[in-house]
Amino acid sequence: MIVPLTVLSYALGWLIGLPALLPVLNTLASYPLMIRALQRGDLRLAVTRMILWAMTMGVMATLLAYARPWQSGALFLRGDAYRSEMFAWVMTGRGAESSPSIFIPQQARDAAVFSALAIATAGAAAMPMGAVLMNQMGCYVGSLAAAASHPLLVMILGWHPWAIIRVVSFVTIGVVLSMPLLGRLRMVTLVDRRQQIVLLSLACAGLISDVALKSVAAPFWQQLLLRATGW
Repeated sequence: MIVPLTVLSYALGWLIGLPALLPVLNTLASYPLMIRALQRGDLRLAVTRMILWAMTMGVMATLLAYARPWQSGALFLRGDAYRSEMFAWVMTGRGAESSPSIFIPQQARDAAVFSALAIATAGAAAMPMGAVLMNQMGCYVGSLAAAASHPLLVMILGWHPWAIIRVVSFVTIGVVLSMPLLGRLRMVTLVDRRQQIVLLSLACAGLISDVALKSVAAPFWQQLLLRATGW
């Protein structure tokens, strides 16, 4: 159900045309299904469902931006600004994406805010934040593909490998850190604490790997994207 519901959230968001509403619609498509898995005590199912949700958002945001690249700002919150920043990086190799001194503090801030929201709101406020970040990325990738000589290749390369690692890590952190409050509210079945620690540790290792890979590979990846766009 999570895939068709997420697709429906984009259809509704496009029809309504309020960028701030789309992340809320995205969250409504998935949050109840995460809770349902946790009520069964199945943490891995909850994480798997939310990864599938994130993948669906990535595909939908990319395809919508590809179909109407210069109207995507009317759907994706802060999509235009992120797209402009990333286009400049692809064209010149200069920007936050290739500057660890810039992107490491930004990513640390995002991870801290996301984690705090997950703990304080049982994930209910963290998930819209995650949706905003996913939609920004999709806006950039889809718009870049629309302006490229090899759009399919750009759609693949545009989802940088370190970004995919970060998405999986954020999803895992969001699910695990939502559990304490859900447990206190007696909304979910308590899951083995060791399993929570293992998943959280893997997610944190993912965030570290994201930074390390991005620091090393971003300049090389920018050259791949530049060739694929044909600019």
